[in-house]
Amino acid sequence: MIFSALLLPIQLPFVAPCFSSHMVLQRDKPNNIWGWSTPGSQVRVSIANSRATATADESGKWMVQIKPPKVGGPYKLTIEGLHKVELDDILVGDVWICSGQSNMEQGIGMAGNAKTEIAAATDSQIRLFMGTKTTSLKPASTNEGTWEVCSPETVAKGGWGGFSAVGYYFGRHLRAKVGVPIGLIQTAWGGSAAEAWTSSAGLAPVKDFDDQVSQARIQSIGSASSTNDLIEQWVSKNSPMPAGAGNKTVKLPSTTRQMGQDGKRRVYWFHRTLNLTKDQLGQPWLTVGSVEGADALYINGKRVMAGNSILMWQAAQMPAGVLKEGANDLWFRLVDLNGNGGVTNPQFNMDFGNGNRVELGGQWEIYPGAELDKLEKFPPMIEGNPNWPTVLHNAMLKPFQPMAIKGALWYQGETNVGRGEQYSRLLPALITDWRKGFAQGDFPFLVVQLANYGRKHAEPSESGWSELQEAQATAVTRVKNAALACTVDIGMAKDIHPTNKQDVGLRLGLQAERIAYGRKLVSSGPTLKGIELKGHEIVVKFDNVGSGLMARGSLDKCFAVMGSTGKWTWADARIEGATVVVSAKGVIAPMYIRYAWDEDPNAPLYNKEGLPAVPFRIDPPK
Repeated sequence: MIFSALLLPIQLPFVAPCFSSHMVLQRDKPNNIWGWSTPGSQVRVSIANSRATATADESGKWMVQIKPPKVGGPYKLTIEGLHKVELDDILVGDVWICSGQSNMEQGIGMAGNAKTEIAAATDSQIRLFMGTKTTSLKPASTNEGTWEVCSPETVAKGGWGGFSAVGYYFGRHLRAKVGVPIGLIQTAWGGSAAEAWTSSAGLAPVKDFDDQVSQARIQSIGSASSTNDLIEQWVSKNSPMPAGAGNKTVKLPSTTRQMGQDGKRRVYWFHRTLNLTKDQLGQPWLTVGSVEGADALYINGKRVMAGNSILMWQAAQMPAGVLKEGANDLWFRLVDLNGNGGVTNPQFNMDFGNGNRVELGGQWEIYPGAELDKLEKFPPMIEGNPNWPTVLHNAMLKPFQPMAIKGALWYQGETNVGRGEQYSRLLPALITDWRKGFAQGDFPFLVVQLANYGRKHAEPSESGWSELQEAQATAVTRVKNAALACTVDIGMAKDIHPTNKQDVGLRLGLQAERIAYGRKLVSSGPTLKGIELKGHEIVVKFDNVGSGLMARGSLDKCFAVMGSTGKWTWADARIEGATVVVSAKGVIAPMYIRYAWDEDPNAPLYNKEGLPAVPFRIDPPK
């Protein structure tokens, strides 16, 4: 990339970060390209024979729509105005958003057969953009990142194993089947909830998140600059730092129950004196291991570190001029939000570098403060919390809108388990919200159904995991151009991050071929069409049978039926043509049926194309 001109006199970049050398422009539709300049200034954009001009608005934002040249490349994209930027090696093809939580974020280096797969990732017509993980209470303008040419080096670049394995294998499938350049944008955060990826307007029809959205809006315009400042204000008012000397000591790191406390939610203060030599002054790095609760560390009256919620790691550099030679006064504050909070990791120190480390762990005076239930409501834990409604949409999706794309992949749901009915409403709202933001109609939206994970029950049982899977299957029927990739057969009972991401990419690719590219093929495993009650048997009819049904393994304990007794019973099953006939001993007139309804079910039913049947249930009305 060639960049010339004076430094832009505003904070926002002349060209948004989602546009860089090596990117893919979306074929067959106008592409929006934008950035920021001085208000009223003109910007000219050109690529091949296409040209467009824009004038920066009063906020400084400019945007053009430009027609992409023919598929392929490479091309040069030139942007001229207050600056001149030349983006090189631009391809024209299809762009896909890859989003969700950890199973989308999991990199190729952590997936199966990683060494061989990384070595084979040499297709330069696949381009990768890994977005930055961050949160925002307001819609953000940018998300940092840059486009990379796919190679063994770039596909393994970044945290937790590199670029999304699901995204890469999906892109590889499309390259083989469609033959155009593929751009993949990874914007995912492990452990995140679906509501965090939805805007405030998108969540409004769901209603369930109104209070949280309102709290985020209030905090975003409030006088406090952060959640930690709000907590500081609350603590100062409700349970301030003690003035007297304590007469009981406890050991840190530890939890409040390990300290022998009463298990009630309350504010705790801990105090100790730390003696330092002249050589130990300066700005060391502070480290506090995993903390459960809202914590802060004060040294000589100054807050030097603060965190909130469940933080797996805290590290911060000491501000200048805080430490002094001799005795230093240390206070550690913990708001125990669940009755057993505390520091749960032995890392608790000041690191001056060169092996010079001062441990902060050991005996601290303890001051149990007021119970939370007797105080005014504690501030919501919003800032930096990737599960709070809207914050990931604001920070990790909005900056890409309205970029021209082909479609989106979504692998998420684990964090929403236990809220299946809500998810069946929330996911369609999210899809609708994204489509409004990208302003390109009902683009293809492909959902990965949760893989099997957890306990295999000896008897038929209820399952929040299965209810979430059902909600995903229901959601894709409530909006246009959405489809499900079932993975009930490729999970790992004891690992929520299954290593077989190749089949996930393949099954998403098959659905994309049908929905996004109009190809006629079998892209799904068998899905429930309906049932017919025949005396002591239930005949199950399926769509997406393909060239026929088959079983991979025994059909035992995969179907359960219920009659008038209200008890689920494992059933016998046999395949007859395009149907499965199910019955159970002792159930004279079965009326209701479930298939693969468990965390780690027996799920042997497939079509002959090798795609698994989607779990389902027909339950008694509530």
